[in-house]
Amino acid sequence: MQRLFEYVAHHPWLSAGAVAAAVAVLVYELRARIEAFAALSVTQAVPLMNQGALVIDLRTKERYDAGHIGDARNIEAAALEAQIDSLKKWREKTVITYCDSGRDGAAAARTLAKHGFAKVFNLEGGVASWVKDNMPLAKAQSGRGGN
Repeated sequence: MQRLFEYVAHHPWLSAGAVAAAVAVLVYELRARIEAFAALSVTQAVPLMNQGALVIDLRTKERYDAGHIGDARNIEAAALEAQIDSLKKWREKTVITYCDSGRDGAAAARTLAKHGFAKVFNLEGGVASWVKDNMPLAKAQSGRGGN
């Protein structure tokens, strides 16, 4: 242990760099695990959607109107907790959440699972991965609400 302190004293920049690299790896791994909660790829999500899964778009109304996945229901991420009761009939059915990148979708999937939803998933990468895989986006019709 004494030699470690001696090394750190003689090489402070190298030691600081090693600590910074370790912290960066830890943050990256934690972030990846958070975003990967119940993650589904686009190819895994499409069959579930075709079988009648509820798809929840967690983005703002403006972003939803600009382009969303199929028959997705727009519930902004901040309003999800308040609307849990309106989703109770889906507790035993498949629910897929998504956002722009996957982070809010993973958080929403955790929230729904915490409230007793049995089959809840997050679209890995969100709308960005959907578009990257050349999948179509629907536009909201004027006069039609997202909820």
